[in-house]
Amino acid sequence: MRRAFIKAVTRLAEEREDVYLLTGDAGFTILEDFRARFPDRYYNIGIAEAAMVGTAAGLALAGKQVFVYTIAPFATMRCFEQVRVDLCYQKLPVKLVGVGQGVTYGSAGATHHAIEDIGVMRVLPGMTVICPGDPREMAETVRRSISLEGPCYIRLGKSGEPVIHQKEGIDFSIGRGIVLERGERVALIATGNMLPEAVKTAAALKKKGFQPEVISMHTVKPIDAELIEETAGRCALIATLEEHNLIGGLGDAVGGVILEKNLPARLVKFGIPDAYAATAGCQDYLRECFGLGVGQMTEKLLGVLSED
Repeated sequence: MRRAFIKAVTRLAEEREDVYLLTGDAGFTILEDFRARFPDRYYNIGIAEAAMVGTAAGLALAGKQVFVYTIAPFATMRCFEQVRVDLCYQKLPVKLVGVGQGVTYGSAGATHHAIEDIGVMRVLPGMTVICPGDPREMAETVRRSISLEGPCYIRLGKSGEPVIHQKEGIDFSIGRGIVLERGERVALIATGNMLPEAVKTAAALKKKGFQPEVISMHTVKPIDAELIEETAGRCALIATLEEHNLIGGLGDAVGGVILEKNLPARLVKFGIPDAYAATAGCQDYLRECFGLGVGQMTEKLLGVLSED
């Protein structure tokens, strides 16, 4: 996902002289090509995230399109006041790019886990929140984020994520989810790095005789209320999958639509409980600890479906 990001930004910089890239002393082995090709549009601000966001705001006020790249918790929480006042209050088109969503940096511990970032960014007026589900969604996110009038937060994994969309030229629009598979009775709505797990969970449910719908909800804010309403008309059970705290993330966004529109669908939320990791381990291990393993999610959904 990181390489898809920098490849897309570099291509954009070739086309537009107003594209700038800032980093907080992160992205080594990833950002070097951009730095070499566009040295006057690349700035390593150092481990000074508040100053980095302030610099991005100044460049944006001068008419530049700025991408700010660093580890997710540092891109969102360490400099929250600057994001709120410098970017959101002034409605500046700065793209905050947080790498290492969820528990991607598993063994680095809770300081490097990003399990609150969606919720923190969602509450900011004017902030768009995008969590690409695969490298192709990432490339489209970069390209289309340029058209946004205000700030956005782009949430990345780390590396090695599979390509889910097998065809190029996917039907991607910010604020609109993508239906990967039409289904009935149960729908799996995933965001970010849980999209591959949704595809695997759907395959497991198919073996049990179900035909689940699979949706990539890459944009968490603004949420695609129209698609959720349409899905609820086909599926009595909607499950949301996110590598984020169950409070404030995708599940709450989808649940808000269900309540507001009084939709006839039951909601099951898969995410991280309201707690920090109590143990160290890789991403897959921590997912299992939090009930986000494919087998765990499949078993829970089968149990809910058997209640109908």
